[in-house]
Amino acid sequence: MRLPRGGESVSGMNLPGDINLSMALCVWRRNFTVYRHTWVTNILPNFFEPVLFLVGMGLGLGVYVGGNMRGQDYVAFIAPGLMASAAMNGASFEASWNMYIKMYFSKLYDAYLATPAQMQDIAFGELLWGTTRALIYGAGFLVVLLGFTLAGRPILTSWWTLLVPLALALIGAIFSLMGQWYTTLINTIDLYSYYWTLFLTPMFLFSGIFFPVSDIPGGTTIAWFTPLFHGVELVRGLCQGPLELRHLGHTGYMLAVCALLLWAVPRRMRKRMVK
Repeated sequence: MRLPRGGESVSGMNLPGDINLSMALCVWRRNFTVYRHTWVTNILPNFFEPVLFLVGMGLGLGVYVGGNMRGQDYVAFIAPGLMASAAMNGASFEASWNMYIKMYFSKLYDAYLATPAQMQDIAFGELLWGTTRALIYGAGFLVVLLGFTLAGRPILTSWWTLLVPLALALIGAIFSLMGQWYTTLINTIDLYSYYWTLFLTPMFLFSGIFFPVSDIPGGTTIAWFTPLFHGVELVRGLCQGPLELRHLGHTGYMLAVCALLLWAVPRRMRKRMVK
């Protein structure tokens, strides 16, 4: 919490980096209020996509794979990764098209800046909302998995599963910030096709959701630089164990990227808004 400068109000809570938490929560509350009226139509596509992959790939392709995925059934192997991808998609949708529309089409951020809110408050409020969206989709899929059994046995076998929402929130935070960063770089909404097709989709396919990345020569090294790989490994460790020191490394990687982007994104947004 910073000290107020001369003539500055002491009301409101401030986080490091001059982020006013009260203003950021106002941004979050506005998004939540709108979402309350549209959540049914918004949640269905993102919620059912991982469920369809779970049924189609896990139960379909899993018949041929059997129990050869690290000694477990294929559907049990891919389930935690699909949960991580659900959180990624929830945050990414919010930080891409939705954020672009609010910033450039509806001029909502211009309205925010006419209030005491500053750009870092707006960015942090959008981060909180993107993380909330990730939790909604990820936790919804978690509820499905909690009721999913194979031969009478649950596919989530660890008590550490109770901490999965924290991992989903971390995944949501990192992809919210990455989406915000990309949004500040583009001049047309059509360029999101590159972000989804050339960035998010390869991560979805090659971050260890459907097969161990170690099966590809150099796959582990390449995957280490992708945030979804770390999210998948962390969620899988929490859901099925055993937790190892490497999972602490996955957590540290995502926290470090979040810290870097939390510093960089408001500066990029400020430069973009004054153009």
